[in-house]
Amino acid sequence: MCQLFALNSNTPSDVTFSFTGFSARGGATGEHVDGWGMAFHDERGCQVFIDEKPASQSPLAEFLRRHPIKANSVLAHIRKATRGAVQLSNCHPFQRQWCGRHWAFCHNGTLENFAPALESGFQPVGSTDSEAAFCWLLQQLEERFAGTLEAPSWAELAPVLAELCAELARYGSFNIVLSDGEAVYTHCSTRLHWLSRCHPFAQARLIDTELSLDLSRANGPNDRMVLVATEPLTHEEPWQAMAAGEFFVFVQGQPVWRAQAWAQAQAPQLAAA
Repeated sequence: MCQLFALNSNTPSDVTFSFTGFSARGGATGEHVDGWGMAFHDERGCQVFIDEKPASQSPLAEFLRRHPIKANSVLAHIRKATRGAVQLSNCHPFQRQWCGRHWAFCHNGTLENFAPALESGFQPVGSTDSEAAFCWLLQQLEERFAGTLEAPSWAELAPVLAELCAELARYGSFNIVLSDGEAVYTHCSTRLHWLSRCHPFAQARLIDTELSLDLSRANGPNDRMVLVATEPLTHEEPWQAMAAGEFFVFVQGQPVWRAQAWAQAQAPQLAAA
């Protein structure tokens, strides 16, 4: 399966250190060789970079490892294809606009017999179940918040997204990272970890390559951030495993909302007849 990464911080931060370790899993230390991508959110919008080449071999990935881009929220994905060809249109993060915001989405897992009726303007470009799930999520948000004059806050979105993610998880494995620039939303079906960093910052040592960083030199006393990854990226730091069905919201570099799995008694209702 694919692997996910996200960062959310209270000040613009770069992820060249973390991405160096994460991208190594795209063909060097892992088998996720079917493309990769990154999305950077700041107050000006969202920049998305994708490539169908393995992340460990991609010139674009090498550029991003060497040239920092500072952002408050970052999503990254390295792909091991289970649905859809190896091509740019199937590389995560997927991006759409809704309610005046740029949304970016990455998924790890496979959804079985998932054929949602997509009747809004949100339509897949590629052929993955992941992009179809993203389009369905946004379609549901558009319906739930119809008539809203202002973009919903994370506090309004969190319970709705938690419910919708639980719906999608009925179809299979649904590990995701999702961001609109204000918050990072995560849902864990099988495997996802998170880590909080704040003052006093320590030394970090990557698992996938011989590289260490003194975080106290790169961060100030008021900086704080949260990292999310399928598998921990560093040795010794206190990564925490999310439970199956757990949904988190991270804002300004800290967890602000959490929910366990919603009740899943009834059979899935999203597939087209």
